[in-house]
Amino acid sequence: MPGKTVILDANLMVLLAVGTASRSYIAKHKKLKAYGEEDFTLLVDFLSRESRVIVTPNTVAETSNIAGSIPQPMRTDIYKALRNLLSDMHETYIGSHRAASDPIFLRLGITDAALLNIVTTDHILLTADLDLYLEATRRGHRAVNFNHHIEANR
Repeated sequence: MPGKTVILDANLMVLLAVGTASRSYIAKHKKLKAYGEEDFTLLVDFLSRESRVIVTPNTVAETSNIAGSIPQPMRTDIYKALRNLLSDMHETYIGSHRAASDPIFLRLGITDAALLNIVTTDHILLTADLDLYLEATRRGHRAVNFNHHIEANR
């Protein structure tokens, strides 16, 4: 039975892109110091149980910027992996004005405000950002803090 649709945050999308390019790049990427290869495996396993993954243009842009902060030739490998991953993801657009009109924009920024504006009862927000997770649950959305998922599986 297929799972629900997952909305993926930028931090985890970076882990997914970097690990897909090469698991060994995870330890080399300065923005992924909190994660290891086993965490990438947990992420892939989690996503494989769900029916589809949704991202926003904001998330993709942030992911590209963060993922690209690594020397060549790793950067090109990561961008190729990201390009391939995007072909299997569903991109949902939320206008910047709409996202910025949400009061949470002032605290969490445009990317997280956009994510919170696309969550429905058919979605699971998967995030490693505690503030985003807390706001999603406060709003009654189904959310998973990936850091809790990691701790539960160690």
